[in-house]
Amino acid sequence: MKRFFVLFTLLTLTLTASAAVETYKFDPAHSSITFTIRHVFSQVPGAFAKISGTVVVDRDDFTKNTVEATIDIASVSTNNEKRDNHLRSGDFFDVAKFPTATFKSKSWVKADDDVYDVTGDLTIKGVTKTITIHVMTLGFGPGMAPGTTVSGWRATVGLKRSDFSVNGPAVLGKTVGDDVVVTADVEADLVKPAVQK
Repeated sequence: MKRFFVLFTLLTLTLTASAAVETYKFDPAHSSITFTIRHVFSQVPGAFAKISGTVVVDRDDFTKNTVEATIDIASVSTNNEKRDNHLRSGDFFDVAKFPTATFKSKSWVKADDDVYDVTGDLTIKGVTKTITIHVMTLGFGPGMAPGTTVSGWRATVGLKRSDFSVNGPAVLGKTVGDDVVVTADVEADLVKPAVQK
């Protein structure tokens, strides 16, 4: 009887723990990645139009969260077609060989109320570096469609493009800065488990 009670307790705890874990899928229509980089003296903005990914959330303990994201590098846009084509070329991102960039988290550490330092591996142009992104959770609630649940996130990070071999031609010299400020705004939809028949 005692053994049965122990097994029942363990099973209950397991079910309770798993019930708190939710998977959210990025909504591409309401998610974006923007960046700024110095050109001579001014800051030039840009964006990647296509981003996908998932966030696995433990509402009881965000330090157990995980996130994976993929960026379609060919979707880069700086509102200048000539410049965008140059960014896609072998001088910069070389999208023919490296069409995507990816991020996969390894740890979430609480930094402030609703803010976490998320450390993980970022891969751009075949180069992988461990970085720390500052992530703010913006909340959870009902979506536009009945019965849906969404979550909101904002992530920021500073990168050096030279760390990922996105150097550009030498002729540019110091015209283009090395430091890039990246901001991701993500709305993600709760993925509901399939109905068991």
